[in-house]
Amino acid sequence: MRMNARPRRLRERGGLRALVRETRLDRDQLVMPLVVRPGRRVRAPIGALPGHMQWSPDTLAEEARAVGAMGIPAVLLFGTGERKDARGSRAWAASGAVQQALRAVKRAAPELVVMTDVCLCAYTSHGHCGVLGARRAGVARIENDATLELLARVARSHAAAGADLVAPSGMMDGAVGEIRAALDGAGRQDVGIMSYAVKYDSAFYGPFREAVDSAPAFGDRRTYQMDHGNSDEALREARLDLHEGADILMVKPALAYLDVVRRLKTELGAPLAAYSVSGEYAMVKAAAARGWLDERAAREEMLTAIVRAGADLVITYWAKDLARDLAARSRIR
Repeated sequence: MRMNARPRRLRERGGLRALVRETRLDRDQLVMPLVVRPGRRVRAPIGALPGHMQWSPDTLAEEARAVGAMGIPAVLLFGTGERKDARGSRAWAASGAVQQALRAVKRAAPELVVMTDVCLCAYTSHGHCGVLGARRAGVARIENDATLELLARVARSHAAAGADLVAPSGMMDGAVGEIRAALDGAGRQDVGIMSYAVKYDSAFYGPFREAVDSAPAFGDRRTYQMDHGNSDEALREARLDLHEGADILMVKPALAYLDVVRRLKTELGAPLAAYSVSGEYAMVKAAAARGWLDERAAREEMLTAIVRAGADLVITYWAKDLARDLAARSRIR
């Protein structure tokens, strides 16, 4: 049988296969998450995230400089270990660990884009993402509007310390608009907002919650994080955040929601981030440690899928590993 069309012709030789590849990973797409805690000279391994640490502001600045030297353009900072209270007041303290880290990173690596998570869960005594209202049948109820004022304080404090973008993650209605108004009112129109516009109530957050000690003391976050069965709701949330002033949208987690990533990119066309979360990282690490899969191949496949779905930037715990892979590949060529 004569066949004129033979797609295999473009697959059989490595150089040709690479030449026609449709989706490419690049270091410019990567954002490295980093966890900061109070203290000095702290490098505390995170058991649930092999290869990652809790850093004090001084050591985090050293790590951020190393990240930037690898060609990774951005980091996303999370705080932990602060004194906790019902309102999470250490989240906006000028002397807080994140604020100290921002100043240190900007001195050490001024070219690095520094993003900060804006939430209260790591700072509240109850572990929820806002001001706690009366419980109903054991279900946590967050006072949405009372929380907005506190998130605005956090964002202003991060901007004052040097953040390039702030990233509200608590899924509070109106948070982007409140933060945009607060930043503009403080004369910080230059600071952008990367909104966790679409954040699902996911089973894949466990390792991160251990890393920053942010698990809820009771109940769960279903009253404010999205149901994993919903896609239309994701589009509504994202449109609202764009209207309120978000510069970048985010989908979190990434791997189980690639359809949502694709839908947001196709229908909205806005700059889009996807967060390859701690559970995605940890499950591959665990399987690789048992010899069940090749970690390097698995991470490249996963991250390529995220970009192929439509993400412009990828927040990933593999940022350094991938940057090393790409640099080595470039040297070989």
